[in-house]
Amino acid sequence: MSTSTVRVAHDRLLSEPEMVAIDVSRGVLAALTVGFAALYATGTEPALRTQMLIYLVGMIALNLPHGGYEHFTNLRRRGVPFGTRYVAMYVSFVLAFIALFVVAPLPALVIAFGTAVAKGGHGDVRVMDALVGSDHLVSRPQRALAAFVRGGAVMIVPLVAWTDTFYAFTGYMLTVFEGQLIGPAATAPDTVATVLGAVYGVALVAHLGWGVAAAGVCASWIRDVLETLLLVAFFVFVPIVIAIGLYFPLWYSLRQSARSIVVERQTPARNDGLSVVVAWGVLVIGALATALVAAGLWTVAPNPLASAGLLPGLVAFYTIFVCVIALPHVVVGEWLDVDRGIWYVP
Repeated sequence: MSTSTVRVAHDRLLSEPEMVAIDVSRGVLAALTVGFAALYATGTEPALRTQMLIYLVGMIALNLPHGGYEHFTNLRRRGVPFGTRYVAMYVSFVLAFIALFVVAPLPALVIAFGTAVAKGGHGDVRVMDALVGSDHLVSRPQRALAAFVRGGAVMIVPLVAWTDTFYAFTGYMLTVFEGQLIGPAATAPDTVATVLGAVYGVALVAHLGWGVAAAGVCASWIRDVLETLLLVAFFVFVPIVIAIGLYFPLWYSLRQSARSIVVERQTPARNDGLSVVVAWGVLVIGALATALVAAGLWTVAPNPLASAGLLPGLVAFYTIFVCVIALPHVVVGEWLDVDRGIWYVP
């Protein structure tokens, strides 16, 4: 069945849970954007301590479990040989990425930020395929541009809008492994932010213009425009620490969960052979393995709290930890799993 046919079927058959998830993701981000814009109009800004607490709650309590869920739902019907290879590759990437942070923290952090763009962007494009509509994305280069624009909102927009805070926490993250910024990022951070902002602005206009040129003012293009501009506004007006901490649970994970429901409907009712006890055991083992990665990262990091105090140190350390497990999440979980990756849409 073609992706286009699936989308048409979805327009007719989407049930309540998926639509609620999509509407909630849009509504919550819109409410936060308007709320913080109104807050700034009064000359008020939440304390950084409050922002960091929100980040840690959002990223640890709300978002972390979803990463394991994506892998579990992907692997549970794939068989032991495939699952073994998958896990082995995942562990190899984790170890290699930790080693890179130890020996070359700045290049590792650049890759980590690129991974965040890829995760947010490519994941969002797959949600568009399954739920929102992507008829206006007619070629692979156009889809890549769409992914860059969606994912770039997560990293480039807050870099431009919240330059000082972005660089402050980047410095903390590098200090965890005794690294530091060099080159233009260290000597002319505002110039780097301006250049990246200009590149993103051109990409945004090109993406939206290419979409309307390819398909006209169609429903999928209109929804893409509204969602893309919502993401940009969200990362402009919501403080970067809060924005990133809430984006992943309230946008990325919520929408991927909705996509999973649609995929289950398209490939239904095969017995995965896992009892409730076994399934629970797999999830527990995954949680323990994740904790082991965090403990290992803490052990090898020369300065795990970045000499920055408890809260900023925890934010810096946890962000690196998320980056370490996010790289194989994208590369192994999706890009190397060509048959049915974590963002699969039939």
